[in-house]
Amino acid sequence: MKAIKVSIDADPDVQRDGRSAVMRRAVEAYLRARRERRIADAYREGYGDSRGIDPEFEGWDDQGRWPED
Repeated sequence: MKAIKVSIDADPDVQRDGRSAVMRRAVEAYLRARRERRIADAYREGYGDSRGIDPEFEGWDDQGRWPED
């Protein structure tokens, strides 16, 4: 991989807070988004498939509803 140089010094946030602070926020945002994607993928894997309810629980799907008034 070849290193590249990116100049962000003209950015108002960099001028106000400094390069390190801006880069720290960017890395934190990236890591937070990556973690959220992993959690969403895990939920999709665990709950999002189309297998339906296990046969042993068939007939119980109406039991979690409130009675009609």
